Amino acid sequence: MPKGMTYAGAGVDIDRKSDSIAALVKNLAFRRKGPGEPMNLKGHFTGLIDFGDLALSLCTDGVGTKLMVANELQKWDTVGIDCVAMNVNDTICIGAEPVAFVDYIAIDKPDSNITSQVGKGLEEGARMSNMTIVGGEIAVLPEIVIGLDLAGTCLGMVEKKRIVTGENIRPGDALIALGGTGVHSNGLTLARKIVEANGLGMKSRVKGLRRSIGMELLEPTAIYVKQVLALMDEHEVKGMANITGGGLRNLLRLKGGVGFEMSEPMEPNPVFGVLQELGDVTDREMYQTFNMGMGFALVVPEHQASEAVESAGKGARVVGHAVEGGKVTVPSLGIEYVKY
Repeated sequence: MPKGMTYAGAGVDIDRKSDSIAALVKNLAFRRKGPGEPMNLKGHFTGLIDFGDLALSLCTDGVGTKLMVANELQKWDTVGIDCVAMNVNDTICIGAEPVAFVDYIAIDKPDSNITSQVGKGLEEGARMSNMTIVGGEIAVLPEIVIGLDLAGTCLGMVEKKRIVTGENIRPGDALIALGGTGVHSNGLTLARKIVEANGLGMKSRVKGLRRSIGMELLEPTAIYVKQVLALMDEHEVKGMANITGGGLRNLLRLKGGVGFEMSEPMEPNPVFGVLQELGDVTDREMYQTFNMGMGFALVVPEHQASEAVESAGKGARVVGHAVEGGKVTVPSLGIEYVKY
């Protein structure tokens, strides 16, 4: 059995990725003036543009190596949902409502069967988000791309007075988790390497899972748009985080400068237990690579926590609270993360 597999060992070093992002961003100094100028929200989940009484939100993301799982199973009809989800779940983190989307497909050779299936997922993701896909691009790049890559860009809008950055979070505020559907669309490089290292294929059946390992990994990313926007209408939401690449470290992207103690973490979906055992992966590595059952997190005042959980519905619960300092800890597992 493999010993102590890691995301970095699989080829994705999240710290080096952060360094690469910083190296890029330091060269992006120009700022437009006047209508459409940027609003300062550095390091958050989406960018904001000043548009009078409104702020426009703009973000982009892709599906990543989950596409390799889709290719092995020859099942492409759900990855479009992932593409939409990865963008709209970032968009709502500052309180913006997704309104429009464009997709980008890079492919080595045109294949109408594959693109038709991808389109079905994009349409379903748009419907789930109450958002229009207004355009896109298919680029045929045989000398650059092997197979297919899929990404998208989301436009959102929010009244300035409703922007949520996390800066009002105070120690004692409740941390609410919304349940995930599985691996979502991050950490797939490590997941695939674990499967490969055990001599398995994506069609293999593994004890503890109802379906093949590939079908478990291909389960579409949850879309939280309607759920979160409804919560914002009913409760004071102080901060939100999409738990994607970086796992629990995403909570440190909020602007309040506080930390979080997860005293009662979510029960991880079965697929995470299987991956951890097959790859002999540490708890620390699991919680900074995968969502571990918590696909999205919200921070609300402690006195509103019970009502907010009830409003959020099935799969939501309080998992911890805000604390002094810039750390995220899971005391029961001896885990501590600090900002990159």
